[in-house]
Formats: sequence, structure tokens, C-alpha cells
Amino acid sequence: MALEPYRRLLGLPGVRTLLLVGLLARVPSTATGMALTLHVVEGMRLGFGQAGLVTMASTVGMAVGSPLSGRFVDRHGLRPVLAVTTGAQAAFWACAWALPFPALVAAAAVAGLLALPVFSVIRQCLTAMVPPEQRRMGFSLDSMIVELSYMTGPALAVAGVTTLGSGPTMAVIACGMTAAGLGLIALDPPTRSAEELAAEQVRVPRRRWLTPGLAALLGTAAAATFVLTASELALVGTMKNAGQTAWVGLAVALWCVYSLLGGFVYGGLSRGFSPLGLIAGMGLLTAPVGLAAGDWRWLVLAMLPAGLLCAPALSSTVEAVSGRVPAAARGEAMGLHGTALLVGGALSAPIAGAVIDAHGPAWAFAVAGAVGVVMVGVAVPFWRGRSTEATLTTTEEPAPAAATP
Repeated sequence: MALEPYRRLLGLPGVRTLLLVGLLARVPSTATGMALTLHVVEGMRLGFGQAGLVTMASTVGMAVGSPLSGRFVDRHGLRPVLAVTTGAQAAFWACAWALPFPALVAAAAVAGLLALPVFSVIRQCLTAMVPPEQRRMGFSLDSMIVELSYMTGPALAVAGVTTLGSGPTMAVIACGMTAAGLGLIALDPPTRSAEELAAEQVRVPRRRWLTPGLAALLGTAAAATFVLTASELALVGTMKNAGQTAWVGLAVALWCVYSLLGGFVYGGLSRGFSPLGLIAGMGLLTAPVGLAAGDWRWLVLAMLPAGLLCAPALSSTVEAVSGRVPAAARGEAMGLHGTALLVGGALSAPIAGAVIDAHGPAWAFAVAGAVGVVMVGVAVPFWRGRSTEATLTTTEEPAPAAATP
């Protein structure tokens, strides 16, 4: 595939820097879940149940806080939100290692609520900086960067806790979070394009853009992370049952490479595909993977077709969200998208775990794929593929300055 379209994308003013900062800023964020889990289990000598309670509190906080932070970005700009969330993250990670368990649970929930919104902010700013005809490529590249950060962050957290201990590792995360927030504050990328700022004369009420179609899209985004999380657990469970645990790291890395390749190819296509179609395809291709559970090499090969659709499926949901909401509400919409991804992953873990315990990991692949397909089937009647942003930004009457959507 020709690299020239990617060169043109990276040649746009500020895009290369934004993506690089996004990669570096996401690494400490992706390390947080593993660091908390290992701190509770290894540092506090408690069980995985208690560790799960801490990570659940953090996840619930992030799910609630993501659209709220996006709404504040829409109304007050990027820097005030980054200043508050950067300070909150620095404070939490600097002292989390010394907190007793009940205080750690409560603090994790608050820290989740005030999480640094790096994922949604990068996507929101990318939308503002990239012309519509290049956004699919931009979101695909961003999705690939997310894959790289998830390949790096948790591994660094494991290495840090096992070699340095949870205290020093959390201090490093505190420094990383602070550097990420300060870097974004210094960069201060635009959240709306110059054309959007010039044309923006009205504030669109939430009821006008938070439509059944958008809700259906968010539901399918949640289904995508459900499929991915369940597949990862089923992969680990299959290899553990086969006595091939030593190869888990390599298998997961190969799976991530599939996603990177898929994202690279999808970004270079002349036209995109419906996110519902991509997620349904990922579900259909995931369901039979468990049939290749005998040898880890065949299992990883069987995950190739669905793996190629991971990054395209997720990037297509971001592209669809960005096209279905007005620029003035894009931050909140991206926050809701982030919440949907969190909810899908959070629901998947206990369900897939229960299926693995009761029926084996092969059935977890089947259930994951079925959930993806069923969710798409539920969403289809509410789906409208066309972009509604232009309609939303031009049909509202000018609102009073103090009006609240």
C-alpha cells in the first residue's frame, strides 16, 4: 500500500506532534489498571477480589467522568480541564501506595472521575485538525497508536512492580501523568477547526444530537470492546488449559500486530465501511476461534481474520461519532464514546470469566462473537449511516448566551 496518503496526513500542521504526544501521554494511562491490580495483590497482600474492587471503582469513576470532562471541554476549553485532571492524577498516584484498602477504593473512584481525558481529547482535536476526507485515515492511525500504548503500558507496569515495587512504580506513573497533562496543556491543540469556530452561532440541545441512532452506535462500540476483552480472556484461558502459558505474551502481541495491520490497510482505503458491518464481521469471525484450541499457534492463526478488523472497527465508531454530532458537543460525545468502550470491557470480564469457568474458553469465544452480532442486530433499526453534523449546526435557532442544553 502506498505511504503517500499517510505522509500527507502527517504533513498537516500539528498532526504529527499531536499523535506523538498522544502516544506518549497514553502509555501511563494504560499502565494504571495493571499497576493497581498488582499493588493490591503483591504490595498489600490481598486477593484478586479486592484488586477487582479497586479497578471496578476506578472504571466506574472513568465511565461517569468521561462525558463530564468532555462537556467541560466544550464549554470552557481544554486547558482548565487538563489542569484539574492533571493535578488530580498527580495527587492520587503520588500517595496511592500509602493508602489503606478502604481509602484506596474511594480514592480510585475519585481519580477515575477526574481521569486525564487523553483518549477523547486526542480524538476530538484530531477531528478539528484533519479535513473530513482524511479523518478515516487519521482515526485509523490513532487507533493503531492506542494499540501500541496498550502493548507498552501494562508491560511496563508489570516490570516496574515486580522489580521496583508498587510504590516506586506508582511514583513513576504520577510523573508520567503529570508530564502528559503538562505536555497537552503546553501544546493546547484546537478542539474545533477555524471553520467550525467561524460558523458556530448556536448551541444545539443534547436532545437533538443524542439520538437513538447515536445510542445504537455507542452500543455497538461497547459490543466491540466486549468482543475484544472476552477474546483476550478466552485466549489466556485456552493457553493456560493447554499448559502453554509461557507463550501468552507472544500470542497477545501477534494479535495486536493483526490489529495494527488491519488499521493501516483500512486507513488507506478510498472509502470506509459501516461500523455496524465491521463489528458484526468481527463477531462472526470470533465465534469459531475456539475450535482451534489444541495448539497455541493454530489458535493465534485462527484469530487473524477477526484481529484484522479490531482497529478498523474501533476507528470507524470514532469517525461515525464525529460525523453525527455538532462541533460544539463533540467533546461530550467523544466522552460518551469512551464510556461505551469502558462499559463493554467491564461487562465482558465477569461474563467471559463465568463462561470459561463453567464451559471452557472455547465457549467464551462463541459467546463473545454472538454478543457482537446480536448487539449489531439490535442497533440496525435505529441506525442512519449519513452524517448529521451539518443539519444540527444549521437548523437550530440562535440560543441565548445563558441557555443550557
